[in-house]
Parts: sequence; structure tokens; C-alpha cells
Amino acid sequence: MVARELNKPYTLKSLLGYAAPTIAVMLFVSIYTMVDGIFVARYVNATALSAINIFLPIYTVIFAIALMIGTGGSAIIAKKMGENKYEEARSNFTFIVLCGIFIGLLISVLGLIFIRPLLEFLGAGSSEQLFEYTLTYGKIILLFSPFLIVQMMFENFFVTSGKPKLSLVITLFGGIVNIVLDYFFIVILDMEIKGAAIATVIGIVIPSSIGIAYFILSKNRGLYFVKPRIDGKVFLNTCLNGSSEMVTNLSSSVVTLAFNLLMLHYIGVDGVAAVTIMLYLMMFLTPVFMGYSVGIAPIISYKYGSQQINQLQFIVKKSLFIIGISSFAIVGLSYVLGPVLIEVMVGKGSNVYSIAIDGFRIFCISFLFMGLNIFTSMLFTALSNGKISAIISFLRTLVFVLIGLLLLPLIFGVKGIWIAIPLAESLSIIVCIYFLIRKRKVYDYF
Repeated sequence: MVARELNKPYTLKSLLGYAAPTIAVMLFVSIYTMVDGIFVARYVNATALSAINIFLPIYTVIFAIALMIGTGGSAIIAKKMGENKYEEARSNFTFIVLCGIFIGLLISVLGLIFIRPLLEFLGAGSSEQLFEYTLTYGKIILLFSPFLIVQMMFENFFVTSGKPKLSLVITLFGGIVNIVLDYFFIVILDMEIKGAAIATVIGIVIPSSIGIAYFILSKNRGLYFVKPRIDGKVFLNTCLNGSSEMVTNLSSSVVTLAFNLLMLHYIGVDGVAAVTIMLYLMMFLTPVFMGYSVGIAPIISYKYGSQQINQLQFIVKKSLFIIGISSFAIVGLSYVLGPVLIEVMVGKGSNVYSIAIDGFRIFCISFLFMGLNIFTSMLFTALSNGKISAIISFLRTLVFVLIGLLLLPLIFGVKGIWIAIPLAESLSIIVCIYFLIRKRKVYDYF
């Protein structure tokens, strides 16, 4: 099943068809994450919304580790399937999942032990209410860290196993439960931010548990759990290969912290709430980039492993075309939908609304460059070149952004904070074009 799915020749239509479920997964995850924010902003208060963003760097670290294991492991496993090494691929798959669960348990224990000093460091101590909201939310999320890692890993492994539609169905189910429980816990039971956290973890536990059951019971030609062989080299290669995705998300933690601290300095808690809304909008408007890139990564890895060079060239060229068209479409869409979505979250006329709307007009320019940067980084991950992928991600999501945040507010004030992301994305596209041209003969993707 997997061999037929990944081995078949792809056209533009079938390529989009294979990536579509993963795009839909990313889109729906962003929607129900945004719904969390809407319920908290509308039915609790702006401080509670800020508390979610204060905890976001810790959440992002967990997410980053899961994405590193999922994307890095998927590339290795898909390449081995392309080389017809199915038994080895299954053994590696089982071992990688077990490593992910162990890391999740470790994060849960250490996070709960050190949560108070961590939250103080992240800026939650600026007010007593903000700290209590963040502490309540953070404890619940950390307790279920292993499930978060499993869910994120399986989103990648379902695609590698040739089951992207199953991943979509499971994610939809978990997300719908999350939204329903948000309403029940926050609006009906008035559980405030505690209700939001409980709804979120239940929405995570459901798809991760179904995924575990699937890979235990499924015994077809695809991926399923077998007796693993402990292989530290495989896990090291998984981490190295997925390091760019981890760098991206770890950098996001640092950048979010920098945004929060700058906003607290220049504006206060309302500024942090505005940043939170901006991050929700970015998740809503850009899943096509990440979803498409993650969706076709196993195909690229398989074609590269089986040395189907003509198909590899076709896929990369068409992907660049798809990403280019999508980038212009999303910039246009963002100018139309952005103000509407901001108003849905906080209400027109509020101070948070004014801050967010001013920032979004600048921030959405970054969508023009973001797609190519995300795809190029994922391309090199799929080609098992984690080094180049990590360099692109490190410069794009950390170095260029922090330079912008360090210098631009001194020149432009609050506007400089919003300019930092578009500047970083535009500089990163130069780096991506450089590596695409430089490495085209090595991988024969042009």
C-alpha cells in the first residue's frame, strides 16, 4: 500500500491530492487553536489570553521536539521504504516513537518541578492574576506532554504510512471535541482558563490514543509497531535530520518571549494580547505552506531514496509554482480576513483591537516570503540534509528576527516590533535561493 502510494508517478493534480489532507489537518488545527483564543478572549479576559501567550514558549519547546522527531524520523523511514527496507523501517519507527514518549514523560516531570521559576523568567510575574492564570494553564498542559508529542509525531507518520486522510479524520474529531468542550467548560461551567486547558488536552489525548491503537492493530504492508531494535544512531540521525524544524520552533519560543517582553515594556498586557492574536492569525492564514511541505516530504524522500530523479525534479518545480501562487493569494486574503478575525476575537474599538490591527497591516507582508522559506527548509529535511535545513531555519526564525527586534524598535518604536518578522522573512528568501541554486546538481531537483 505505502510502496504503491509513494512509488506511483505524480502529476500536479495527484501531488495536490496527496498533500490536501495534511493541509486540511494544519488548517483545522489552526482553526480550533484560534477558537480556544476566541473563547478565552471573549468569555474570560485579555489577561487570560496573555497568559496563554506567556506559556507559549514552553508549549513550543514541546511541539518543537515532537516535530523534530516526526519530520526527521519520517524522512529516514520513507527513504528506507524507498530502498525496500520495510522491516528495518518498521523497527526504526517503533523505536523512534518509544523515544518520543520517554522524552515527553521527562518534560512533564521536569516541567512541573520547575514551573514557577520558568514562569517568572517568561514574564508571568508582572501581575498576580497573570501568574495564576499562566500557572493553572501550564500545569495541565505539562501533565499531558507525552500525548502532545505522540500526536505531533503521528501527524507525520500517518502521511509516511500512506494514510494522510486518516490523519485528517482523527485530527478533525479531536478538534471538534476541543471546540465543544471549550464552550462547555468556559461558557457553561465558567471554569475560565482551566477549562480551556482541559479542553485542549482532551483534544490532544483523543487523536494520539487513536494513533497508538491504529499502529498496534494495523498489520498491512505499511508502518506498524514491531519489536524494536535499540539503535542510538537512528535516533541521533532522526534528531539531526529534523533539527531544522526543532530550530524553527525553539526559535519561535525565544522570539515569542522577546515579543512579550518588548510589548510589556512599550504597551503592557494589552500588547501581549495583541501579539497572541497575531500568532493565531498567522496559524490560520499559513497552514497551506506547512501542510503542503509536510504532506509531500515523504514523497520527496521516497523518490530520492529510489533515485527517481525525473519525478524528483517535477515535484520540486511544481511545488515552487504552487507555493508562489499560494503566497500571493494568502497576502491578498490576509488583508481581507485579518481585520474581521481580529474583531471576532476581541471586539472592534477595544485597545487590544487597535494595537492588533495596526500591527497586522505590517505583519502580513511576511506571508509573501514565508512559503518559499518553509518549503525550502522542509525540502532539505526530506533530502536528509538536516544541516542546510537547520541553517535556513536558524537564520530565518531566530537570528534575523532578533536583530530586527533589537534595532527596529529603537528607530520606529512599536511599529519596529511588527516590522521584524517581514524583514526576517525577506532576508531568509535570499538564503533559500542561494542554497537551492548551489545544491541543485547534488540532488538533481532542477
